[in-house]
Amino acid sequence: MGRDRDPGRPRPVVTRGEVTAALVARLGSAAEARWLVEDVLGPPIGRAGAGETVPEPLRQSIEAKVQRRQGGEPLQYVLGCWAFRTLDLLVDPRVLIPRPETEQVVEVALGVLGQLAARGDDLVVCDLGTGSGAIALSIAAETAGDSPTVLVWATDREPGALEVAALNRDRVGMVYPGAAERVRLRRGEWFAALPASLNGGIDLVVSNPPYVAVHEWADLDPEVQAEPRSALVAGDGVNGTPGLADVEQVLTGAALWLARPGAVVIEIAPHQAPAADALAHRLGFTDVRVTADLAGRDRVLVGWVHR
Repeated sequence: MGRDRDPGRPRPVVTRGEVTAALVARLGSAAEARWLVEDVLGPPIGRAGAGETVPEPLRQSIEAKVQRRQGGEPLQYVLGCWAFRTLDLLVDPRVLIPRPETEQVVEVALGVLGQLAARGDDLVVCDLGTGSGAIALSIAAETAGDSPTVLVWATDREPGALEVAALNRDRVGMVYPGAAERVRLRRGEWFAALPASLNGGIDLVVSNPPYVAVHEWADLDPEVQAEPRSALVAGDGVNGTPGLADVEQVLTGAALWLARPGAVVIEIAPHQAPAADALAHRLGFTDVRVTADLAGRDRVLVGWVHR
């Protein structure tokens, strides 16, 4: 052991392929091993990439990330960024990890914006509980250069989340010129974060609010529990529906703040669909529908107000 630490003794040459193979054995995932190696070394170049020599400092950087992963930290936090639709977003424990279900929320929201755009007026969108900014920034990026112009307000009550969203806004602006300038970040609880002048003038409210029931938290995967609890867990609805309290707040506020016509697009848990649908109708929304996610589960509620 002492001779292995001899500073005068040359260290063995280790290649990218050898490092990756060793990590596959440790992590049990070829994809995760590749992601962690590429996060430090970058993608391999050409067929000879696997034979690339890995210097000791870079091996140590890879090892530090592997140990975090083996300690139970979500892969996305270890990597520090994650893909969401067309974006590469910074993520850390201050924000939720972007998920495919929320990509579907953006898809539905863009479809609604397409209907609203037929009026020809500039559009105002509000993303409540923005977190990393995934929804707001995707809408801004994917409508860049469109006419009419789409202005996006993004709110969150957590200052740390807004810091991450601001960093992501800067990143998006480098890829989609002009998109960042159309996203305005505000701190506060739901609609209270918005200027009063927007009341009655928002064309689309979109949100992925907390909707995990309190009693479900203990049974979640430990990696999910590593994400901010306040962004996941909500109280029960007024009728006792588990985890529906924040969905209720968003729908209730949207009925007041939306322009006519206007729409709300909100992510929900599948078991909440009947209660959320009924609440939307009681609040005066029409053309209410619930769209399934890629797994076929009720996931996105859409409601319109016309008068």
